Amino acid sequence: MGYLQKVLQRFNINNDTKSVSTPLAPHFKLKTTMSPTTIEEHEYMTCMSYASAVGNLMCLMVCTRPDLSQAVLMISRYMHNPGRGHWEAVKWFLWYIKGTIDVGLAFEKDSTGKKECVGYVDSDYAGDLDKRQCTTRYMFTLSQAPVS
Repeated sequence: MGYLQKVLQRFNINNDTKSVSTPLAPHFKLKTTMSPTTIEEHEYMTCMSYASAVGNLMCLMVCTRPDLSQAVLMISRYMHNPGRGHWEAVKWFLWYIKGTIDVGLAFEKDSTGKKECVGYVDSDYAGDLDKRQCTTRYMFTLSQAPVS
């Protein structure tokens, strides 16, 4: 939890900041055309630590929060040239982290004695707005905790 608090402080997410219930809301339709096109937009985005924020979120996802993988994938696509809309999505993501700071992996002994591995899959037809490709995601749980 100490790491998360440092990340939130670094990006000025404090106790007064709102929290949200989803890592990326449906209204975020991220695409390449949202990248900066004017000098003013480029200058604004050079002041933002987009790559650093995404890197911190990737570390969090890999170490303790595999549930964040879809949202991290979406925002990391635009690290080469992020725009204001991309930055707004990262801020939203940080607000979600603030509200779920006490969430993480927990492996507990199953009372039934089963060590069950269960898989789930989901797909999205043309979910990638830039390439119009399908995206497929999966999740495996072991003893009811996500592992992949």
